[in-house]
Amino acid sequence: MPPMPPSLDAVLHPAPSRRGATVAVAVAPLDFDEVYDACFDFVWRNARRLGVPDAQVDDAVQEVFLVVHRRLGEFEGRSSIRTWIFGILVKVAADHRRTLRRKSPHARSGGGVVEADTVPDEDASPHERMARSEGTRLLHRLLGELDDDKRAVFVLADLEEMSAPEIAEALQLNLNTVYARLRTARQEFNDLALRERARDTWRLR
Repeated sequence: MPPMPPSLDAVLHPAPSRRGATVAVAVAPLDFDEVYDACFDFVWRNARRLGVPDAQVDDAVQEVFLVVHRRLGEFEGRSSIRTWIFGILVKVAADHRRTLRRKSPHARSGGGVVEADTVPDEDASPHERMARSEGTRLLHRLLGELDDDKRAVFVLADLEEMSAPEIAEALQLNLNTVYARLRTARQEFNDLALRERARDTWRLR
């Protein structure tokens, strides 16, 4: 009897090897609808984190999954499916940022505000929802101060809690580059957060 193909969960979370690298698994053709359902939230929140304007998040997410649908047969299981999709998202987000820079300031403000990290929580109080929304806006503002390369590494490591080998796979980098960018990104992010806190303290005086 031939071996059973791995479950989607095994593809989402492949086991690491002893050296920390992701172990490749034999992957049967994945079902796009299952991948979409499992990864939609991941793509949605990280599109905004990578600098896609609020009004364009829907379009960017749709573009990512169009690419995923077209290329899903190419996925070989050498990384988690989220890692593979993040590599696609990085390119789509970069295209949207370039488009934004070419537009006038008036064109940048169209559309309603969408908080990509905010998931409706019926149990949360209005105060808790407001605090969460403010925290999300601050996070996006600070991430926007990082350059694109450092931001991508920081998002994967500190917000998505991926390992350095997974990040290297997603961004097509060597491990030393990942560690160097992450170290610098963390320092810059901390400096920005301290500056923001100092501003808030000054305003309250």
